[in-house]
Amino acid sequence: MKPGPVAPRPGAGGAMQSRPAPPHSGAQSPARPHLHPASPPYRRWGLPAPLAPAPEKPDRPPAPRAAEPGLPPVVDRVPTRDKVVFLTYDDGAEKDPRFVDMVRELRLPVSMFLTDSVVGPGYGHFARLRAVGATVQNHTLDHTALRGLPYAGQRAEICGQQNKLKQRFGVRPTLFRPPYGVYDTTTLRAAADCGLSAVVLWRASMQIHDLRYAVGDRLRPGDIVLAGFRGPDQLKGTTLTEMTTRLLRRVQEQGLTVGRLEDYL
Repeated sequence: MKPGPVAPRPGAGGAMQSRPAPPHSGAQSPARPHLHPASPPYRRWGLPAPLAPAPEKPDRPPAPRAAEPGLPPVVDRVPTRDKVVFLTYDDGAEKDPRFVDMVRELRLPVSMFLTDSVVGPGYGHFARLRAVGATVQNHTLDHTALRGLPYAGQRAEICGQQNKLKQRFGVRPTLFRPPYGVYDTTTLRAAADCGLSAVVLWRASMQIHDLRYAVGDRLRPGDIVLAGFRGPDQLKGTTLTEMTTRLLRRVQEQGLTVGRLEDYL
């Protein structure tokens, strides 16, 4: 993922302009908490209240419709009335050990869309995140823009990362995110042939201080949110955990909580 992307709407296959969030009174960097270790986890991570628990996993997960039989559906939100949104982190450039602590202490369900060339030799960090509850999904071998490439090239990028992740983690991902959110029918066919069940875009993306919305001006139940494994170099001094704290505050302010995407897809 590159800073500040906005996904194309499903079926469009191309980029679209986003609508930035209105100015927020809390846009300044949250103070880094220096609280006693016995403080509740939400306070240690700068949240005003605990995250509301997510509903139980649906007995019958919603079934997004595919554009054509045999192809995976393309989703930027999940059709649900549950008051949940889904947090997704891309690429794998930033390997902040405090983010592992944050995910563990807040029991934060996040989906990690990993790119092999970005993760490099750092798969051990993401194994630690997986051990505390994060899930591993596919974001290609080399972060190549796939749209327009021949089938063989797209399949190599997607299936190649499937094989890498199976080798590293012992499981094959079920979800795929195309780099930059761009894709074509060939992408969908290659993803299906690589064993992936859905192509995941996003309705909102987290910037340094606030959310940018692809549709509307607020989060809605079922929205998929894009963040990224970015650190101070990309976030103008802000850490990954500080950015995530801001994101969680926005989720709470809008009366929502965080669900596990894989429970719904």
